[in-house]
Amino acid sequence: MGIHWKIELHRGGQKLIIPILLSRQLDAVFATGAFMIPTSIYFLLKNFIVKPYYRRREKQKKLENIKKTSAEIQQEREKAEKAQQLLQNVAIRKRNRQLETGGLVITKAVYGNQKALNESREGDDQLASEIIDVTLPLNFLVNDSGKVKLHEGVKKSGIMGFFDPCPGEPKLLLVEYTYGGEEYKVAVDDYEELLIPQRSHKV
Repeated sequence: MGIHWKIELHRGGQKLIIPILLSRQLDAVFATGAFMIPTSIYFLLKNFIVKPYYRRREKQKKLENIKKTSAEIQQEREKAEKAQQLLQNVAIRKRNRQLETGGLVITKAVYGNQKALNESREGDDQLASEIIDVTLPLNFLVNDSGKVKLHEGVKKSGIMGFFDPCPGEPKLLLVEYTYGGEEYKVAVDDYEELLIPQRSHKV
């Protein structure tokens, strides 16, 4: 009998119980204090030391992940830009040939964050960083028949000259083109088929 604290320690599946005798006599006031003191200490430790510590640690981890992801995205962007340089000469020749015959010419193509494309505003660096200009790679993909086809179910970031500027976010490919001297526009999701030209895309 009496009043005592019982401390339990858990580590590696093992449990250690340490009893601490506070008083051999039962006393209501002493018992109340014995209950309130550890409860108050626990509350103070949890709310003013433990929780702030874990919040700081989580915030630090998020910052580290953001920095790591940003560095990886920059590397992928540089790879895509180098790939576009390799495609440039052929893409320009194909574009000029299509211009001469009134065929398919990609005038603008951008790929990236769906929200960024829908809300794109000039001077917004954050939105701009989540988009890549893919006009050149799409002109390169124009075949001799004056058509471009991107198959359904194939992620577009894997196309040469493309990359994923916003991992984990929904992406969109927006294409503006001319055909027969007329203007067309179409937008497709990341895994959606793209087949151009089509009359339904006419502006």
